[in-house]
Amino acid sequence: MNSPFLIAGELEAGSHRLVQRVYYEDTDFSGLVYHARYLHFLERGRTDYLRCLGVEQRELLNADEEGLVFVVHRMEIDFKGPALMDDLLTIRTVTEKAGGAKMVLSQEIRRGETLLIAAKVIIAVINAKGRPRRLPEKLAAQMLMASENAG
Repeated sequence: MNSPFLIAGELEAGSHRLVQRVYYEDTDFSGLVYHARYLHFLERGRTDYLRCLGVEQRELLNADEEGLVFVVHRMEIDFKGPALMDDLLTIRTVTEKAGGAKMVLSQEIRRGETLLIAAKVIIAVINAKGRPRRLPEKLAAQMLMASENAG
């Protein structure tokens, strides 16, 4: 492996791109991906997006006396089409907004050019005690810069 981020996807064209295979465990009795499994794929996309930006979430928790944690506050998902076992899915993540005590991320899951899932995720920024805290300006700027060419 030449890149430490290969398994975590890659930043390209203003977004993060992660490829995941659909396994038997992701499907239901009909052979289609079970709807709740898409949440797992989206979470992997968000986590690896941060990883590619050089952000380790467990380090944020202990970065200062307050701690920094990201939690999903709201999620809107449009299911456009099904995925099947052995499909290769591409999860794209783009930062729409980052600042204050929240981030807004746009995510999609595609099989080739076919859009299967479109999601908007609002992430709350909290401290280790569960209280809102501001997203550090440096991190907000980094996320916005990574996504400035998206679209």
